[in-house]
Amino acid sequence: MDFVPALPVIVQFAIATFVIAITPGPDMTLFVGRALSQGKKAGFACMSGAMTGILIHTILVSLGLSALLVASPSAFLILKICGAAYLVWLAWQALRHGSAFDPDVKATRKSSFARNWAIGLGINLLNPKIILFFMTFLPQFVSANDPHAPAKLFFLGFLFIPLCLPVIIPMVLAADRFASFLRKSPRVMRMVDYLFAGVFSAFALKILTTQAR
Repeated sequence: MDFVPALPVIVQFAIATFVIAITPGPDMTLFVGRALSQGKKAGFACMSGAMTGILIHTILVSLGLSALLVASPSAFLILKICGAAYLVWLAWQALRHGSAFDPDVKATRKSSFARNWAIGLGINLLNPKIILFFMTFLPQFVSANDPHAPAKLFFLGFLFIPLCLPVIIPMVLAADRFASFLRKSPRVMRMVDYLFAGVFSAFALKILTTQAR
C-alpha cells in the first residue's frame, strides 16, 4: 500500500503523538470541563467534534490549503480573532452557566450531543495553533519528493486520532467519576468553573500572540 509510511516512521509518529496528546491544550480543557459539568457523554461528544476537526485539518494540509491560509496575513488574523473570541465565549459560559447548581436543575441544562459536538469542532477549527501544528508536524514524516505524499499525510493525520484516544478517553472517564465527588460541594465546583474560565482566557491570549512564521 503506497499510502502507508514505513514502520519506523509510524513508530516515530506514534511516540511524537503520545507526547502531544498528554500536553494540555484548549481541546483537552474542554473535554475535561464538559465531563465534570455534564458527564462523560458530553465530554465524549466534545471529543468527537474535535476529532472531526483533526480530519478536516488533515485534508486541508494534504491539499495544501492550510498553507494558503497562513500565507495570507489578513485571513490568519481573522482566524486568530475568531478563535480567541470563541474561547472567551466559552470562558464566559463557564462563569455564567457554571456547575454550582442542584442535580435536578443541572439535568435541564445539559447540552445535546450535537451541540457539544459542534463546540468541540469549533474549538478545534478556530485554533490557528492547530493549523500551524499540522502544517509543521505531519510533513516531518513524509518526504516532499514522495509522489504519494498527500496520501501519506492523510493516513498519518487519520492515524493521529486512534493514537490520541488511549490518552484522552481515560481523562474524560476520570473527570466524570471525579465530578460525582465535586457535585457534593457546590463551592468547589464553582471554583472549578473559575479555573476553567481562566484557562480558556489564557489560551485565548496565547492564540492572539500566535505568529504565522
